[in-house]
Amino acid sequence: MDAETAQITNLLKAWSRGDDGALAALTPKVYDELRRRAAKYMRNENAGNTLQATALVHEVFLRLVEVDNVQWQDRAHFFAISASMMRRILVDHARAKSRSKRGGAALRVNLEEHPQVAAPGRDRELVAIDDALNTLAGLDPRKAKVIELRFFGGLSVEETAEVLKISPESVARDWKMARAWLLSEITS
Repeated sequence: MDAETAQITNLLKAWSRGDDGALAALTPKVYDELRRRAAKYMRNENAGNTLQATALVHEVFLRLVEVDNVQWQDRAHFFAISASMMRRILVDHARAKSRSKRGGAALRVNLEEHPQVAAPGRDRELVAIDDALNTLAGLDPRKAKVIELRFFGGLSVEETAEVLKISPESVARDWKMARAWLLSEITS
């Protein structure tokens, strides 16, 4: 573990113990990484869109601060929880937008390595992926978590392996199988 990772882990643990100063010290250390991950998904958004990468990260922080009794394990655990929150925020936003815009063309889904899940016109796709991912979680929670971490959280294979405490090869295998299952589920 490098010094930066160790420092983030120590700050997370101090925050878990109620040290508000730790949160203040932690924020600048993780903010840029969260912003980078959010921006990857948001880069094709329209300039006037109501949800932008900075707003997504701020919403994640607001939700993190409101969570009580989280026993942060380490940096990887923090980014896994953040990925889960990003997923919920993006899906909730997509559902709200799609309520006002029903109908449309056939659903096309792209589960490539680095998708832009918040691109214009992808609301239905995002909701469909979320629904299918919830079904997958009932069948195989680990594969669902791999998709969530990689697709919504932007974690690499290695980071995902660290979070789930499995090998990178297992992550790659789960990623491939879960993507195929999701595509089948969504397009059928």
